[in-house]
Amino acid sequence: MESKILRERIRKIFKEAKVERILLVNTNSEDPNFIYVTGLLGGLFEGNLLLITRKKITLFTSPLEYGLAKEQLKNGIRVVNLNSKERMNLLVNQVKGKTVGINGSFVPYNSYRRIRRKMKIRKMVDVSQAFEKARAVKDQEEIRRIRIANRITKTAISRVQRSLKAGMTEKDAAAIFDSLILKLGADSTSFPSIVCFGKNAALPHHGPDGTRLKYGDLVLIDVGVKVRNYCSDVTRTTIFGSEAGRIKDYARKKRIINIVKEAQRLAMLTIKEGIKGEKPHVTAQRYIDASDKGAYKGTFIHSLGHSIGIEVHDGSGRFLSAGSTMILKEGMVSSVEPGIYIPGFGGARFEDDILVTKKGYKIL
Repeated sequence: MESKILRERIRKIFKEAKVERILLVNTNSEDPNFIYVTGLLGGLFEGNLLLITRKKITLFTSPLEYGLAKEQLKNGIRVVNLNSKERMNLLVNQVKGKTVGINGSFVPYNSYRRIRRKMKIRKMVDVSQAFEKARAVKDQEEIRRIRIANRITKTAISRVQRSLKAGMTEKDAAAIFDSLILKLGADSTSFPSIVCFGKNAALPHHGPDGTRLKYGDLVLIDVGVKVRNYCSDVTRTTIFGSEAGRIKDYARKKRIINIVKEAQRLAMLTIKEGIKGEKPHVTAQRYIDASDKGAYKGTFIHSLGHSIGIEVHDGSGRFLSAGSTMILKEGMVSSVEPGIYIPGFGGARFEDDILVTKKGYKIL
């Protein structure tokens, strides 16, 4: 992200949260907002602290990560080696007696209490929603990374589908995807890969297991990758086998797939700047519920879509969902993923990541 854009977004966060300082605190994992502000691409940065004021940003890091931080940070962020009492006092003096914002959705309660007591902070304010709003609208570089992640994901899915063979397990198929993406240029998966054969396709978040692929099975693949910190999330559903006459319940399976595809298309047509997030969801829900005289009513059991960015579920889970009051803005990125799930039979889901534009959307 360009320094100018980052400074403007931080200015808005300070204004909305009404704080004097912001302190982002890593545990044994990195706070997504820490990644968002620093843009760091490598390293663990366990226990590191990022102090943000209205005019400057300082990373207090350990000797383990100091060299890596100095090498990567070229956007005006100051790097301080925290391996001394003097430097800790420097940090404490910056927050002592201040109103300090923290990411309340990330920092554990015990850490919150320890930080406030040790650093003599007057008041701590949760700035997670302010960051969520800032992160919801992407700049051109963020969109470019998400687009590349999507391209890699779709290429890898196609190759996995061509590699499917009777008798292979869900774990086998997931392993093919996980290996392919690194060769295609991704940094990692954005979440544990989901592969479902047959009846398992009725379970939206089924973890791949030893279930073996049979001719005529529904095959649901829900996967994503990360490229320079930014995620993709794509789902495809197919029927394994090409001879319709030999596949049990072929017509029903094909019908379910077609209904879900059409629900996704209709939902996307409603997307543009200015609409509420509930509208695309309601559109998809109503189409599925009404299809085939209500045969699939109630089988779409999750929200239509979630924001995508540094996290695969980037901020609020109620992005495109029933009752969502989120007003879509140009530059937002969301999944669109209707589904039908029939226990004991199988299911279908189609998911693409879209960019909200002034007049509509673009599939990334």
